[in-house]
Amino acid sequence: MGRLENKIAVITGAASGMGQATAELFAREGATVVLTDYNVELGQSVTDGINAAGGQAHFWPMNVAVEAEVAAVYAEVGQQLGTIDVLVNCAGVIGVDKPTHELSEQEWDDLFAIDVKGVFFSTKHALPYMMKQNSGSIVNFSSIYGLIGNQEFTAYHVAKGAVAMMTKQDAAVYGKYNIRVNSVHPSTVLTPLVEGIARDFPGGLPEYEKANTTEQSIKRIGRPLDVAYAVLYLASDESTWVTGVNLPIDGGRTAL
Repeated sequence: MGRLENKIAVITGAASGMGQATAELFAREGATVVLTDYNVELGQSVTDGINAAGGQAHFWPMNVAVEAEVAAVYAEVGQQLGTIDVLVNCAGVIGVDKPTHELSEQEWDDLFAIDVKGVFFSTKHALPYMMKQNSGSIVNFSSIYGLIGNQEFTAYHVAKGAVAMMTKQDAAVYGKYNIRVNSVHPSTVLTPLVEGIARDFPGGLPEYEKANTTEQSIKRIGRPLDVAYAVLYLASDESTWVTGVNLPIDGGRTAL
């Protein structure tokens, strides 16, 4: 308990999956958590659950792809809570599963608007708070497919590669303000979306898990908390000398 005591943490895409797990864990560790999400009903429900459990949480509806919305939300957060100490850029979509020669410009742009520009906008509008106080931690959600390639979801994987590079660039630029920027790179994680896919897979979750862990040394699919604990470390003062790191959380997938 208390690893984020007195910290104000903003988490995008916090209504479900890894964002939700991170928000709930941060609250248990003493942070005042600002949840943002496009899904108002789910976002408010998660926020209410955190508060009912004794945590401190606030919810703002926000589309990360619209800079005016991001700027307005972060201004309100500053007015009401004083600052932003931690930013977790979790919001993202996977988009269509097409190779380069089949992708339309619109499909490409729609995905990049959320997965890349969304990270850019939130980082841009959180940084002034961190620069003013000369401290802060930003954790970006990428994917192992921001580090390696495969034969699926080309636009998504290229976008996650952009997030990996943005992480290193911002770490290089803002270290002089004592701001750390790192990214996490999960393999397959059992989020609600993946649970639905696994249910429809022949043989259900056991066979889906077997099929998706053949290239991992640890033969299980990740759980949202597996990732949330890594984010907690990077957000906390335990990692004050860690920046510019692209951290795989993948059961050994990138080790083989």
